[in-house]
Amino acid sequence: MTTTASFISDLWNDQLVEHGRQYHFLVLVGFLGSFGFIRLSTRLMRSPRVPWWPGSVVSEGGLHVHHHVFGILTMMIAGVVSFALSDVGFWYDISALAFGIGMGLTIDEFALWLHLDDVYWAEEGRSSIDATLIAAAGMGLILLGAAPYDVTADNALGVITAVAGFALWGGLVLVCFMKQRLFHGLAGVVLGPLAMYAACRLGKPGSGWARRFYGTRRPDKQAKAELRFRPDRRTEQVKKWVRDAVGGTPTTEYEAKVTAGRTPPSE
Repeated sequence: MTTTASFISDLWNDQLVEHGRQYHFLVLVGFLGSFGFIRLSTRLMRSPRVPWWPGSVVSEGGLHVHHHVFGILTMMIAGVVSFALSDVGFWYDISALAFGIGMGLTIDEFALWLHLDDVYWAEEGRSSIDATLIAAAGMGLILLGAAPYDVTADNALGVITAVAGFALWGGLVLVCFMKQRLFHGLAGVVLGPLAMYAACRLGKPGSGWARRFYGTRRPDKQAKAELRFRPDRRTEQVKKWVRDAVGGTPTTEYEAKVTAGRTPPSE
């Protein structure tokens, strides 16, 4: 016990506080902890094996209050408290942790922001898993010292070049999102070359990019995209396995397994 406490103390003081990264660490811990808890909770809610687990928050009028509402409120309160503090300290640490908790609750319903619909357990809801994994990876890189936006410009030309570079970077990320390459787009926010790579690749057949530039205009591209992203490809199967393991199976597949009398591999 003493050895463990000493290790944690050394890690906190020497690796985090010494480099000014303790707040990033607390945000990441709160983020991962709240996402893990709420995703586990929602999976238990729909599992027939644990009927005693508390359900969703529903108002007297029958309105389902999504947990991202609580996440947004938590972030707002944490932000106001941290700005109001005159100096860092215990409450600043608590604010950082609370902000991370709010982020986890909010990003777990990323698909709801994207589609403006309750698609939590639908196929479209898998984008929440992608967003969470990339956000966690991005925060982890920053915690380890990555600084993708570190810009130093001593003259007007340097400023113009930096702004143009950021505009190009943002455009590439936007193209990734239009092509429904969400993983690459979110990762590209931290890793510019990845955004450039994905922006030059095929878009998914149902994406806005495909509807605008493929389809009847470029049937060869549309056919190529449908072949590239067919569900039975090994890469798509691996992605599905990861998403099922982290976030659970979509409703249609889940209910089919329950009806068939088999226990789903992940609720």
